[in-house]
Amino acid sequence: MDYFRRTRVKEIISGQKADQKVIILGWARTKRLSKNVGFIEINDGSSLHNAQLVFSPPGDFPELERIITGTSLRVVGKVVKVEGREQAYEVHAEELEIVGECSQDYPLQKKRHTFEFLREIAHLRPRTNTFGVINRFRSKLSHCIHEYYQQRGFYYIHTPIITTSDCEGAGDLFQVTTLPLKELAEKKTELDMDKDFFAEKAYLTVSGQLEGELMCTALGDIYTFGPTFRAEKSYTSRHLSEFWMMEPEMAFCDLDEMIILIEDFLKHLISYSIEQCEEEMAFFNQWIDKGRQKVLQSIVESDFAKITYTEAVDILKKSKRNFEFPVGWGLDLQSEHERFLSEEYFKKPVFVTDYPRDIKAFYMRVNEDEKTVRAVDVLVPLVGEIVGGSQREERYDYLRKNMVQQGMDIEEYQWFLDIRKYGTVPHSGFGLGFERMLMYLSGMTNIRDVMPFPRFPRSAKF
Repeated sequence: MDYFRRTRVKEIISGQKADQKVIILGWARTKRLSKNVGFIEINDGSSLHNAQLVFSPPGDFPELERIITGTSLRVVGKVVKVEGREQAYEVHAEELEIVGECSQDYPLQKKRHTFEFLREIAHLRPRTNTFGVINRFRSKLSHCIHEYYQQRGFYYIHTPIITTSDCEGAGDLFQVTTLPLKELAEKKTELDMDKDFFAEKAYLTVSGQLEGELMCTALGDIYTFGPTFRAEKSYTSRHLSEFWMMEPEMAFCDLDEMIILIEDFLKHLISYSIEQCEEEMAFFNQWIDKGRQKVLQSIVESDFAKITYTEAVDILKKSKRNFEFPVGWGLDLQSEHERFLSEEYFKKPVFVTDYPRDIKAFYMRVNEDEKTVRAVDVLVPLVGEIVGGSQREERYDYLRKNMVQQGMDIEEYQWFLDIRKYGTVPHSGFGLGFERMLMYLSGMTNIRDVMPFPRFPRSAKF
């Protein structure tokens, strides 16, 4: 169907095909007809902007009467330069073919729709300007992440989606089973895991970190980038049940060295967005958050601050600010605390390190004081925490003790302990929630609007 002969809309409006005959395959956005001339704006998903098709005289194209918004078309015509218009090129049509009719009840008309309404039709919302931009931006930023790590000698590792371990220890897991649960419930029969597919309890992964640690002790530097799952019943604008995580793990790397990489990586993502995603960032700046790009540019130009958790608590206490949540050593920092530090006190991103041992995960390296661990969170203006990581506990005895104290099944996690027995090395890693980064760069305020098909409690449609 002329797939290899077609010309993309973005090539036409950029002038790459001036004075050439082209084939366009796309969907009608608008139509205007008069006695002497007809116009259709067509979009094929390659750009925010449409290409204008000109039909003169319209009587030579009887198909025009059947075309409404959403109709898919094949058009042959010549690209012509026009003066005095925002868009400098249009296509004078010579052939018109309707590929797919569109029903009159097509819900996307030429008007602004609310994001709430569009979430109810997630199968069609990619055709709107906002979600076309979001999905192209998501694709470009994914490419940027892969390019960044590939150029630095990291290996892309596909860690399991089905796992028997709980990396975070939060317990909010989706169980995977082939057992006939409805039948067993009716018979009031207890689950016999030996009859299940894996013969033990299995879950959708919450993180690829544990397996990533295994791989970095063989390959040196690795990263994972894939879907993760949390069965947390949260309806906030920052939580999804399925989301994507980017997690590098580096062998022979301590916390201070990893911090250098994190700052460089975040600045690279922001610079790439500003320089290589101009159409998308201009759209976000105009329609989503007019001040966002200025904040992002200031981050690229700043040197991130670095403080310990203990210093952060002291700063918060001395601020005399009336926070909603209490501030005290041993309590986790809340978003309001993190935003105060990054937005008001430092006025730039800040690394907070060395958190209390009791509020962090079992795999983080214990400091000499035995009270804190080599953890780090990156706090940024407007959001708070955007990256979390740590130097991992590479000492067998310390890690085993941590696991025992947290009531973990040592036998079940012996494979994780083993890499501390066989040539252990200091190693570090962090995690970046991809959707939260997309929110931060775009200014979108609800995470459900940066995921093509969001999953959250009581919703797994499309």
